[in-house]
Amino acid sequence: MVTRVILVRHGESSFNVERRVQGFLDESTLTAKGQAMAHQVGSALSGILFDAVYSSTLRRAKDTAEIVVSYLKITPTAPLQAVDSLKEINLMLWEGMLFSDVEQKYPNEYEQWKNCPHEMRMLISQENGETAEYFPVVDLFDRAQQFWQEFLPNHANQTVLLVAHSGINRALIGTAIGLDAGGYQTVQQSNCGISVLNFAGGWGDLVQVESLNQTAHLGEPIPKPRKGYHTRLLLVRHGETEWNRQKRFQGQIDVPLNDNGRSQSNQAAEFLKAIPIDRAIASPMLRPKETAEIILQHHPDVALGFEDNLKEISHGLWEGKLEADIEHEFPGELQHWQHTPETVQMPEGENLQQVWDRATTAWTAIVQTAMNHPKPGTTLVVAHDAVNKAILCYVLGLSPDRFWSFKQGNGAVSVIDYAIDQPPIMMAMNITAHLEGGVLDKTAAGAL
Repeated sequence: MVTRVILVRHGESSFNVERRVQGFLDESTLTAKGQAMAHQVGSALSGILFDAVYSSTLRRAKDTAEIVVSYLKITPTAPLQAVDSLKEINLMLWEGMLFSDVEQKYPNEYEQWKNCPHEMRMLISQENGETAEYFPVVDLFDRAQQFWQEFLPNHANQTVLLVAHSGINRALIGTAIGLDAGGYQTVQQSNCGISVLNFAGGWGDLVQVESLNQTAHLGEPIPKPRKGYHTRLLLVRHGETEWNRQKRFQGQIDVPLNDNGRSQSNQAAEFLKAIPIDRAIASPMLRPKETAEIILQHHPDVALGFEDNLKEISHGLWEGKLEADIEHEFPGELQHWQHTPETVQMPEGENLQQVWDRATTAWTAIVQTAMNHPKPGTTLVVAHDAVNKAILCYVLGLSPDRFWSFKQGNGAVSVIDYAIDQPPIMMAMNITAHLEGGVLDKTAAGAL
């Protein structure tokens, strides 16, 4: 039983253009570009059957939702429902102000907002003359968690669209995968970006981020970096192998790409063709090596380096086997791996902590090399499913028990940006629109 939730941020608004704080304020309206973006979202989602559609009650989100809904296939009993719980973060003292003015008038709070949002507070005057503390981001995360707890029991095994705002969408994603309010700034939500969450059950059960902040439907293959973020990492999973197709455990057996994997790699190459790439690192195994070489055919001046610590997890005695074989030879262990991966020691192989340690060591070194370069630019990293999942968790400050929170399709692209003295931002994750088209990941499930 899976509940699929597709999250969309509203289109470009007048306050977005003016660089004003919006929050609860309902004076901002969609620009002509914002309306066009909403039409592009509607077209991108038109092939998906929805059981329910919700939006924020604020008009920039509600107007976006109404345009999107005009394209959708929706069950007859599912009209658009506007709810206050999907409203934007409440930034009462800042709303309507230019961000530049906020930075000047509230320098300490603005710095907290960027770097430690869970500590950012506002002092609100009460009618009795006293002052009360208000923590906007903490309050937002509490509201997001409450939304999920009320929403999920009513939408088991359904596909639902939520159209809301940058802040509340980040809080919804964050609370779903175990981030606290301190991680508020670490996931990007672009205007009319599309994210997909898969809930395996109710609140507290496994949640998988299938994709984050897709913008290809808007004519923007990957999101533009935020101001001040000069170092970009493109994290790519290798193309499909025959063992992926068969759902056979590969691990460190050096299986090459199949014909579809080469096609996926060529599609990724075309997708990234116009993106400047300054450096490239790959696992030395055949499947990521060939994927990286195909991508770099459009970047002939970039030399490909290799990093042993990016090799796939060693599954030991599981390698070369199907799930049924593993269950027969090692009863119960596969279920442990699928539900509590941090507890499993692969027989004659690795445990997740070992993979985590070497993958994150490699990633940190790659990031530091890029950031210390006179031209930080963009670094391509091509690796494997388990390695990529460990890196993505690490980027967001999640622990190994959240390993299954991210999907990694064959040939998928993720984008992580870095700045000096600020937390990294996951700008997009598991983009697969360049492969078989559409919003949903249609790559082979594989075995891991």
